[in-house]
Amino acid sequence: MPEFGIRPIGFLDDNPAKGPALGLPVLGRISDLRRIAVEHGVDVVIVAIPSLPAARIRLLAEAASAAGVAVRYLPSFVAALERDARVSDLRRLRVDRLLGREEVHVMRMNSREVVEGKRVLVTGAGGSIGSELCRQINGFDPSALYMLDHDESNLHRLQMQLHGEALLDTDDLIMADIRDRERIDQLFEDLHPQVVFHAAAHKHLPLLEHNPCEGVKSNVLGTKTLVEAADRTGAERFILISTDKAADPTSILGATKRLAEMIVQAHRSRPTRFASVRFGNVLGSRGSFLSILSEQMENGDEVTVTHPEVTRFFMTVEEAVGLVIEAASMAESGETFVLDMGEPVRIVDLVRNYAEQVHFGEQDVRIRFTGLRRGEKLNEALFSEREERFATDHPKIWATRSRPLADDFEFRLEDLFVAAQANRRDAVLSCLSTILPEYTAPPADEPVVLDAPYPDGF
Repeated sequence: MPEFGIRPIGFLDDNPAKGPALGLPVLGRISDLRRIAVEHGVDVVIVAIPSLPAARIRLLAEAASAAGVAVRYLPSFVAALERDARVSDLRRLRVDRLLGREEVHVMRMNSREVVEGKRVLVTGAGGSIGSELCRQINGFDPSALYMLDHDESNLHRLQMQLHGEALLDTDDLIMADIRDRERIDQLFEDLHPQVVFHAAAHKHLPLLEHNPCEGVKSNVLGTKTLVEAADRTGAERFILISTDKAADPTSILGATKRLAEMIVQAHRSRPTRFASVRFGNVLGSRGSFLSILSEQMENGDEVTVTHPEVTRFFMTVEEAVGLVIEAASMAESGETFVLDMGEPVRIVDLVRNYAEQVHFGEQDVRIRFTGLRRGEKLNEALFSEREERFATDHPKIWATRSRPLADDFEFRLEDLFVAAQANRRDAVLSCLSTILPEYTAPPADEPVVLDAPYPDGF
């Protein structure tokens, strides 16, 4: 299957009577997955048994995760015959053509030691990244996995995915708001998590431009509350999930996430190992461009793109979660880790490659350019000019250290929190500009326009 970017090496089957197929051997039983994946250096396991019970599929996924292997699912052959290639079936896509590079196998075998036998807490556990993080950690045999989210529907969905049922009556599901200091302090005192992955955040850029006080409350104050609780209760490691928009931010999202990174940096000399990771756009995550593109094309709607020349860095969910777990293993003193994502991808090229893969002709895809929104960049950067970039012992992961924080950083943060709690928008924007000289907020009345008129379509 080289046309799909895959080189098969063999099969697993519980029927010992089955011999080689397509010139490939049967390497063992399904229960041998983890051992064989390690022995043969497997990168991907394809589950091609549509009738396999959900419980067995979960066990397979956990075994694959424990071996640091990604899992792909082959749709039912009958289902494939009953429909044309549906746009929403993301599992058939050549991911490398969308990324503009080869997918990186980020996580190494010894990374599981970070969470194996440990009490692990994941905030924002019901989100796209949080839920995938929980699935993979669950396969690494933690002594406890606490999944925190303020949305009960997210927790219901997550428990159903992990266990095939969702009675919502177990102690590992925690409904809490990270902005509630008393609640968070109580949880850390009761649970004493040893490893914390902080994925909870407000992350929709245009909404935060209109609601900057809420962005500060969740992304900055919420992070500070968690960091201090982890420090006070002696957590071993704390990993913040950030965004590439934090590098020289021009948006409330970027500015609040940059402040969250700085809070992590401020605790670099503590016994707890604190670190941050920066993501590009995650393909297929809920609310991501690819999921919106899929829905628009399937419905026959126009595809909306902000600008003909806009570019973004993209990564897969597997890369994102692998980066988080690797960062946890490498964390020392407040570093920010970034995956080497190659060159940024033009959004219009991603649309074209996606359309070709799902057999849409150019005449079937209509693009409407809407203009960059307030706070959006034409091109993202992974590193700020104010940061020192250096290599790590992982060939595909870079790290940065920022300049020392100002002596009055904590005092200025308190001013910001007072303004946010009072819902004083102008005061919040002023505080952000004072704390972050690199934050360049666009004028409030800046119109949303294109640099030049462009025709619709490719």
